[in-house]
Amino acid sequence: MSESYFQSLFNSIADGGRDLIARNLRGTDRASADRVIELCRALVSTRGEAAGAVLARDTLEAYAALSEAERTTSLRRLVDEFGAAEEAVLRAADAYRENPTSANLTALARASEPPRRELLRRLNMAPGGTAALVRMRETVLRKRRDVPELAPLDDDLRYLFISWFNRGFLELERIDWRTPAVVLEKLITYEAVHEIDGWEDLRRRLATDRRCFGFFHPALPDEPLIFVQVALVKGMPDRIQPLIARNAEVKDPGQADTAVFFSISNCQAGLSGISFGNFLIKQVAAELQAEFSNLKTFVTLSPVPGFRRWLDRAGTDDVQLAELVRRVDELSLAAWQDEERLGAVKDLLLQLGAWYLAREKNGTAPLDPVARFHLGNGARLERVNWRGDVSAKGVRQACTLMVNYLYRLDQVEKNHETFMNDKKVVASRAVEQLVRASPPAKREATVRKETKAAEAVA
Repeated sequence: MSESYFQSLFNSIADGGRDLIARNLRGTDRASADRVIELCRALVSTRGEAAGAVLARDTLEAYAALSEAERTTSLRRLVDEFGAAEEAVLRAADAYRENPTSANLTALARASEPPRRELLRRLNMAPGGTAALVRMRETVLRKRRDVPELAPLDDDLRYLFISWFNRGFLELERIDWRTPAVVLEKLITYEAVHEIDGWEDLRRRLATDRRCFGFFHPALPDEPLIFVQVALVKGMPDRIQPLIARNAEVKDPGQADTAVFFSISNCQAGLSGISFGNFLIKQVAAELQAEFSNLKTFVTLSPVPGFRRWLDRAGTDDVQLAELVRRVDELSLAAWQDEERLGAVKDLLLQLGAWYLAREKNGTAPLDPVARFHLGNGARLERVNWRGDVSAKGVRQACTLMVNYLYRLDQVEKNHETFMNDKKVVASRAVEQLVRASPPAKREATVRKETKAAEAVA
């Protein structure tokens, strides 16, 4: 049955339920936080499907009509007025402590869940409810720094989204030039790694030697959640500009031996923290292997977005690195296009890039977010590429460095376990050689040697 049929059916049910609750809400301003909260209270307490349908729709419509300030007020009131009852939680906790049965544990779980979660579930019943709640979380995330009280609402939405956007509900779809324009337009809008400059640029990225795949959810049919762009080439590439050039020659994909994942973009800010990319890469690799038996290598060409920030911080405590930062700062964008002018900084930047990716940590995980993602998925840190991205963005973020993460499908699980259990970055011999040659590694080696000598004397 068509979507319009279901919309018509819903409208019939909703209109029938409207009269059941309208008399209780007369006199309340239709465009105010008070109106939204009154509708929320009615929605949580109602038991009828017809009333629930109209209330869910009306609540979301009323919320969407609010000003920015009123929207913030309504979100804060959702936290304050729809939380778990503290006394009920304490009573249930005491009962479980005294008698830890499964029944008492279930009662404790029910008491601990705030009514806000049930409210959100019921809001999801409205047409477009899922999309509206994703937008609501986007607002919450944007405001959390200034309004930390919204954290419980963010926790509730994330908790529900983890279930609603479970991998089992996602649909992998290939995106090509025949895909509806409404989706293609969103690729241009959502591309976060290498900007797509209009329709002709997009056409080249969807040519026969390219592939684009996205995850979609049935509740958001024209909204990709995440998409990946792939180039089918010969050999492992070390530079991005030839891959994304609009006038690049279209090659025969049947002659390619390498699939290069060169851009992965999350599309929905409201789904931040809900992981899709790990499933996407592995499934796309399987799809490509089934389509092209000639593909032997699956690799990324990835940015290093945090390298320059780290280098600037490291330079404040190290004379050698401070001098390097000074030299880098003196280079114009044009200078980065000239290989001969970069000889003084090349080796040191490659060594420090390898050190940053393989050794610098945020807790026990790699400091760089892209490294964290691919290494956590079971990839190997294969190669650090000099002048991989000579665009202004590539220079600004990473002094032109880019990275190949290698996905060897027969070793992905092993690498993943090593990374997760032993907190070890799996890297190629070439990368490890760069790491050992870097100034931080040499300093560490000197400290170890001096410590060992001191212990021997003692």
